[in-house]
Amino acid sequence: MKILGIIFIFIVSLSVFADDKPLSDPRQEEIAHTLMKEIRCLVCQNQSIEDSHADLAVDLRNIVREHIEAGESPDEVKAYLVARYGDWVLLKPPVRYDTYFLWGSPVLILMVIFALVLISRKKQTAPLALSREEKEKLDQMLKGSDE
Repeated sequence: MKILGIIFIFIVSLSVFADDKPLSDPRQEEIAHTLMKEIRCLVCQNQSIEDSHADLAVDLRNIVREHIEAGESPDEVKAYLVARYGDWVLLKPPVRYDTYFLWGSPVLILMVIFALVLISRKKQTAPLALSREEKEKLDQMLKGSDE
């Protein structure tokens, strides 16, 4: 039973070390690394596949290397990944009619906040004048405190 446990741990540990297989051509490997910086890790979401240690990132790095080794350009590799995973796979999605909201939402949010601040300032009005009775009462209170 202990032997099976040891074998299981050994097999699991091998998968941890089964990482990237760099390309033999250093020029192609450099192209692949440049491209990997532009591809989002779908597990980590705000990290490139070059920086991520997730299993999916390792798989995506190997896919990028396979396509670069096959002679595809970085744009062709990106097109393949976008067709498979959507624009979300790119760290910088393209500006198109269907991504205008994505790119414009920070500006839109700032405009809404600015409008809310302006509206809240306009609602702050000057204090109302005291009525005659309130003035008399205030005068009596002030005279009472002087004594």
